[in-house]
Amino acid sequence: MFRHFISFATIAAASFIINESAAQQLSFQGLQVAPVSVVPPATTGLNEVFVLPYTEGATAIFTAAEPGQTISWQRFSSLGGGYAEPVASTQNGLESTLQKLEGDMGYIITAGSKSYYYWVTDYSNHRLWFADLNLNAAESDCSTSWLEVDGQGPRITYYSITGVPQTLSRELQLTYTTLAYDEAATNYMPSQQTITLESFDVMIHCQAPLCQTDYTLSGDRFLRAWGEEQTITSPVYDPVAVEARTSATQTARDVDNEQKVEATLGGSGPCEITFSSAVTDAAIFHQWEIASDPDFNMVTLRFNELEFSHTFRQQGTSYIRLVCANETGDCEFFGETYTVFIGESDIKCPNAFSPGSSEGVNDEWKVSYKSIISFECHIFNRWGQQMAHLTDPSQGWDGKSNGKTVPAGVYFYVIRAEGADGKQYKLSGDINVVKLNKQSKGHNTTN
Repeated sequence: MFRHFISFATIAAASFIINESAAQQLSFQGLQVAPVSVVPPATTGLNEVFVLPYTEGATAIFTAAEPGQTISWQRFSSLGGGYAEPVASTQNGLESTLQKLEGDMGYIITAGSKSYYYWVTDYSNHRLWFADLNLNAAESDCSTSWLEVDGQGPRITYYSITGVPQTLSRELQLTYTTLAYDEAATNYMPSQQTITLESFDVMIHCQAPLCQTDYTLSGDRFLRAWGEEQTITSPVYDPVAVEARTSATQTARDVDNEQKVEATLGGSGPCEITFSSAVTDAAIFHQWEIASDPDFNMVTLRFNELEFSHTFRQQGTSYIRLVCANETGDCEFFGETYTVFIGESDIKCPNAFSPGSSEGVNDEWKVSYKSIISFECHIFNRWGQQMAHLTDPSQGWDGKSNGKTVPAGVYFYVIRAEGADGKQYKLSGDINVVKLNKQSKGHNTTN
């Protein structure tokens, strides 16, 4: 008998009242633990479903809201309320008692002119127990773990007033540990997962864990409420599923004379980008790939580090991704594909500037450029003396030589450079150094 596996001290003539806030009350006597009340969907037509640990020796008492109401009982089975039949009960004042309470049965209680509809489930007919829990490796794969349960837990069915079968959720809980990416820690951290299962099954599944774990199955909601929850734990298993999180960070370059190229990553070359990754426990193999095609048929570079930096110097589009796999190679993971675009090259040279005349306004000679990977510029006066030597296109000439501002006049530049697109630049031209009268700034003077 069910009552024998409930480890409670015997409580003689215990009474459990349901719906105390309602005008009408339904209570049960002869039980050692309180029934579990479930509110069913409105479409069932039922007011409530009660799950009792057992019904043998239990009685049901319905209390009317007003004196003088006649209370009658009917019961119905899977056929629904249309086939309900009267059952004997006794009434004493406001209370009507049903001595012979049957489980897995519906009841219609009429008090005066109003009827109430209930279903009573006898849990002893649907007992849950577990004997063993193991991973079924043959059925499991890189995304799903299948578990075999040795045990029993028949489906708990009740019926609406129209005879439509319904299932009571047992609310079993499967608990295991996996890994979840922590944005703050930029790494994977242990995370406990709990899955609620409506019904018992000899084969249950969950998302494949990303770390070593065991599985615990517990339940059900009714045994949990009665302090007799069943729990079983599997052996510890190693993970096979792999996952990774990646990121790409481009080194910022704030240069006022560099032409902008629209690109999420890349732009005007050369560009240094750092690629970082965090991988889960089973990812024994991991490799970054750089390819010239989005399908990675033409991989040009590979890096085995979880983090690496690379300078993109050639014009065109490159594709980068992380590939990782478990020890056997059965489970693979492909990270996000990053697209790096380096634009074509260009150099434009100004022909005049005014050093020392207006600070911050045209007081430095600089080329306007994009995607220049090598650069050398020599600036001479009219007698061939070198005034400045620049080795980077971001550099400029401030109009000084040996610490002193040069006189106004014509100077000459010679540039040798190479673009990310392979273009060779051999440029030369004039630079007009203009001196403005500070006192007449903004005025046209002829004196």
